Amino acid sequence: MSLIALLSKAGRRPSGLLLLCAGVALLSFASLSTAQAQSYQSIAPSILLMDADTHTILFEKASDKSSVPASTSKMMTAEFVFNEIAQGRLRLDDEFAVSEYAWRTGGAPSRGSSMFLSLNSHARVEDLIRGLVIDSGNDAAIVLAEGIAGTEGNFAARMTERAHELGFKSLSFQNAWGKDEPGQRVTARDMALLAGHIIKTYPDLYRYFGEKEFTWNKIRQPNRNPLLNMDIGADGLKTGYIDEASGYGLVGSAVRNGQRLIVAMYGLRTAKDRADEARKILQWGFNSFESRTVFPADDVVGGAKLYGGALSEVPLVADGPVKVLLPRGSQDRLQGKIVYKGPLIAPIEAGQQVARLQLMRGQNQVLDIPLFTKEAVGQGTLPSRAFDASLELGQGLFRKYILKTNQN
Repeated sequence: MSLIALLSKAGRRPSGLLLLCAGVALLSFASLSTAQAQSYQSIAPSILLMDADTHTILFEKASDKSSVPASTSKMMTAEFVFNEIAQGRLRLDDEFAVSEYAWRTGGAPSRGSSMFLSLNSHARVEDLIRGLVIDSGNDAAIVLAEGIAGTEGNFAARMTERAHELGFKSLSFQNAWGKDEPGQRVTARDMALLAGHIIKTYPDLYRYFGEKEFTWNKIRQPNRNPLLNMDIGADGLKTGYIDEASGYGLVGSAVRNGQRLIVAMYGLRTAKDRADEARKILQWGFNSFESRTVFPADDVVGGAKLYGGALSEVPLVADGPVKVLLPRGSQDRLQGKIVYKGPLIAPIEAGQQVARLQLMRGQNQVLDIPLFTKEAVGQGTLPSRAFDASLELGQGLFRKYILKTNQN
């Protein structure tokens, strides 16, 4: 049964924070916050702007709409490759062969975006990554897929499985490079989350997304991301386009004064509309919001009820300072709740993720982050465990009585 603990159990009460107990829900990874100073008007059919640090959503419009990813699919291809490298199963100096399928489907004969790999040649993984994220090479994506999984189909299935393991349930793939197929779909929300995951998890490899050009086979190609040529602090990610029906898409990120924003958008009518809209919404986000610290790092945010423990509850902390983004100059009070499935069962280890902190500004949720146990708590004495058991039994009977009464 889901229970709630009061934020008033925190070691300190930040100025302007209203603490209360309300509502019960155990949220999934992909359930995010909305700060929503929605005064901005976007021409994008599907769009989301998110603060990378706090996951505060600054603006969204049809962000859960299923969209054709086109070449933004290559972000998931890159994530899979980056994870293989991080796990030690792949090295930047490893070489993969260019098959006839990869050359004919994604190379020069295809007349699509290509790294221009030569048939039956070999290329290093690092060069293939550059060809993938800078040139948007379909051939680079296929060569990486075949080199890792044997066939592109096998790789696409593993891409989808990997995306779902990370919590991005809306992402599904049937190929590694973005061909429009029925099972190749994403949402702006999950693509923004994927971008944040890549940036945070693979900082040394993410830098390839920000390189402005790459030369292969004596062919120099500029990065296709228009944000990199604008003075807004952009440093990477991908564009996508297949045809007028799917429109132009983009997932981009920019940093200003230490604050990183991520935008994901799909369905724009022209490449110019895509570039202009991405620039405008990033500038609006940087200008319209400010970061505020609710709890400093290591501050106890609250407690979770503990069953059969030496303590009646275990203190909870975040994995760093708790920050939210709010409209500049806002004096709105925040409401908060700690959500967990409990009571927790002793013994419990320190650093265990057991709950989530959710903060609301009016009707809008502005934060949803995991909370961890600050210390280990062992089992209590036999009498105390017996007391907890009798208390839990009594509460369970009371809940059943209330449920039965309401049904009658």
